[in-house]
Amino acid sequence: MSDGSDPLDAFDAERLGRTLSAVGEASPLVHHLTNDVTTSETANVTLHWGGLPVMADAPAEAGDMAAGADAVVINTGTASRPDVDAMVDAGERANEAGVPVVLDPVGYGATPHRVASVGRLLDAVAFDVIKGNAGEIRGLAGEEATVRGVESVGEESGVAAAAEALAAETGAAVVASGEVDVVADPDGGAYEVAVGHERMGTFVGSGCMLASTLGTIGALAGSPDGPVETATEAALAATTAYGLAGERAAEAAPAGPASYRTAFMDAVASTAADPPDVDIGDRVTPI
Repeated sequence: MSDGSDPLDAFDAERLGRTLSAVGEASPLVHHLTNDVTTSETANVTLHWGGLPVMADAPAEAGDMAAGADAVVINTGTASRPDVDAMVDAGERANEAGVPVVLDPVGYGATPHRVASVGRLLDAVAFDVIKGNAGEIRGLAGEEATVRGVESVGEESGVAAAAEALAAETGAAVVASGEVDVVADPDGGAYEVAVGHERMGTFVGSGCMLASTLGTIGALAGSPDGPVETATEAALAATTAYGLAGERAAEAAPAGPASYRTAFMDAVASTAADPPDVDIGDRVTPI
C-alpha cells in the first residue's frame, strides 16, 4: 500500500461491522456489465448488502452510467464483441471519473475469444480489483492453468504466488476464490481468508455474486474518514463478509442447493444488518 500500512491493521469484527453499516448509509450505485446467466443474482446481492444495482449494458449508455456510478463491475461470462466494446467504454469512463472498477474474467483461458476480450480490457482499463477462481488467476498471471467452461480444474496450489504476481503487474488488488480465498495487495503481500462454507459452491452464480460484493463494498475505498482506505482493505472486508454470510446460511441447514441459495440471500441481508460478533482475526492471516 502506498502509505506503508498493513491492510490487516484493526481488521476485526467491529471494523467489519462499521464497514457494512457504512455501505447501508452510503447506498452506493453499483453499475454492472455482467453475464446473462446471473444478472438477477448479482443485482439482488448488491441490494442486500445495501447498494443500488443497475445493469445498463447498452453501448449507448454504458459509459454514461459508469461515469455517474460509485463502482463498476465488469463480468465477461457471456461477453460478445459488442458487449466488450461497452465494457471498455464503461471502464474508461469510470477511470476518468475516479470510480473504482472490478473485473471478473469469467472463463479466462477457456477460449481464444475470452483471452482476447480480457486482454483488451486489461490494456484499456485500470482495474481496482480483479477477482477470479484459481484457474483464471493463474492463467492471467501467465501460468499453466486448466479451465473447462467457466470452472477451474486442478490444484489450487501456487495460486497465492500467482495472485501476488498479477497484483504487482496490474496495480489491482487480486482476489482468488477457492476453499480458502486469497487477497493480494498490489504493493506486496497476500492474505488468506479462511471464511465460508463448502455449500457456497452448490449453486450457479456464487462467484459472480462475490464480484458484486467486492464492487459494493469497494465503493467505499478512499472515502474521507471511511472504514476502509484502499482497494485491498475493501477486498478483505468484502471477501470476509461474503464468507460469513455463507456460514450463516449453512447454519439454517437448508435441505438442498436451491433452498441453500435462498438461505444465502437471506444471510447476506441479515449479515449486512447484524454482522456476527465473531473472532475473525485468526481467520484472515498474512501468507
